[in-house]
Amino acid sequence: MPRLRGFFFRFFLALPVFLCCLAERLRGVIIYALQDVVDRVGLGPIFCFCGRGFCISATREKWIVDMRQAPANVLNVVEPVVESLGYELVGVEYLAQGHDGLLRVYIDAEDGIKVEDCQRVSHQLSGVLDVEDVIKGHYSLEVSSPGLDRPLFSAAHFERFAGAEIKLRLDAPLDGRRKFRGVLVGVLDGDVRLLVDGEEIRVPLASVDKANLVAQF
Repeated sequence: MPRLRGFFFRFFLALPVFLCCLAERLRGVIIYALQDVVDRVGLGPIFCFCGRGFCISATREKWIVDMRQAPANVLNVVEPVVESLGYELVGVEYLAQGHDGLLRVYIDAEDGIKVEDCQRVSHQLSGVLDVEDVIKGHYSLEVSSPGLDRPLFSAAHFERFAGAEIKLRLDAPLDGRRKFRGVLVGVLDGDVRLLVDGEEIRVPLASVDKANLVAQF
C-alpha cells in the first residue's frame, strides 16, 4: 500500500506538467493545420450572408475572380447604399459563370460586422439593384465581412496596411511569376512595393488581379 500511495502521489504531481506539455504540442499542431488550410483555401469571413438564398456560413469558398468582368456602374450603385447605412465599403467582386453570376460585397465597421449587419445591407442592396437593373441575367448577392485574409482593392488599402504580410496575384507574369508573398511596404508611382525574402520588388497596381492580407494567428 505505501508503494501504491507513492505511485499515485508522483502521478498526480506530474500530471499538470504532462497536461501543459500536451496542450502546447496540440496548440502547435492546430496552428500549423489552420495555417495550411489558409494557404491552400483562404480563410473567409467569420460572418457571411448570401442574399437571395439566406445562406450563413463560417468560411468563404475560394473564387477566381476577374474584376474586369464586373459591370462598370455596379460600384456607383452599391457604394451610396452601403455608406448610407453607416458601413465602410471595402470592395466589390463579381464572378460570371455561364448564365449565372455572383456579386460579393465586402463591408466593414469600427466595431466589426455581425450577421445582422450583412442581412441589413443585403436587404437594402437587393431592392436597389433590382430597380437599377445594373446586372443583366440571374445572379446571387453575397454581403460579407472582409475576414482575417482581408482583400485589398485600392491604393488606399495598400497604404493603410503597410507593414502587414500579404499575398497577391497578377493578371500577367512579371519576370516569370504571377504570385508573390511578402511584407507590404506601400504604394509609389502606381506600383505596389513588396519586401520579398529581404528584397524589395515593385509590381504595377493596375496589374494586381487579387490581393489579400495573410491571416495571423
